[in-house]
Amino acid sequence: MPSVLIEVRRQYTQEQEIAIMEAVHTALRDAFKILSGDKNVRLIVHESHRFAYPPARENPDYYTHISIDAFTGRSLEAKRNLYRTIVDNLEPLGIPKDHVKILLREIPKENWGIRGGQAGCDVDLGFKVEV
Repeated sequence: MPSVLIEVRRQYTQEQEIAIMEAVHTALRDAFKILSGDKNVRLIVHESHRFAYPPARENPDYYTHISIDAFTGRSLEAKRNLYRTIVDNLEPLGIPKDHVKILLREIPKENWGIRGGQAGCDVDLGFKVEV
């Protein structure tokens, strides 16, 4: 059920964009044990002059910012696994590990309106959040 926003500073082909989105989604499936069809991933391409990056990056056009909103409850080890897996999955796509920033925001289930306007705490999600 996580909601993901990936922001990049350069144009990619459609195939590359899909691969980037899948790399992050696969990491979420592996680390957070979400269902494979539970996919909410968006990618925004910024013009480079509109997306500042941290200094000392060798290839600034590959700087990638990933924001993930997720239910509260994952263990520190699951979060560490998520961060490692995301950068490992993106590296073969040409994105250096030190060019990826991941921001995880945890939101209590009662603060999510899902599946026809129900509070997240009132819905059987089909997976465990506490991993």
